[in-house]
Amino acid sequence: MQILYNSKTDLLYLRLDEKQQSVMNRRVSDEVVLDLGEGDRIVGIEIMAASTRLDLQLLPVRHEVLPVAA
Repeated sequence: MQILYNSKTDLLYLRLDEKQQSVMNRRVSDEVVLDLGEGDRIVGIEIMAASTRLDLQLLPVRHEVLPVAA
């Protein structure tokens, strides 16, 4: 599992499955998007405006700039 945070966009991404695969995005709220892989399994979770919803100091977060989806 990877936990990545982009401070520029305030996006927290939890990557649950490291396997390379095609994913489909499913928005479950204004702030949360699920990345679904093979068999509709959740392979990633995007949390927008993460710093307003979570205490990022509690997470083992690696800060890096993630590409912004179109």
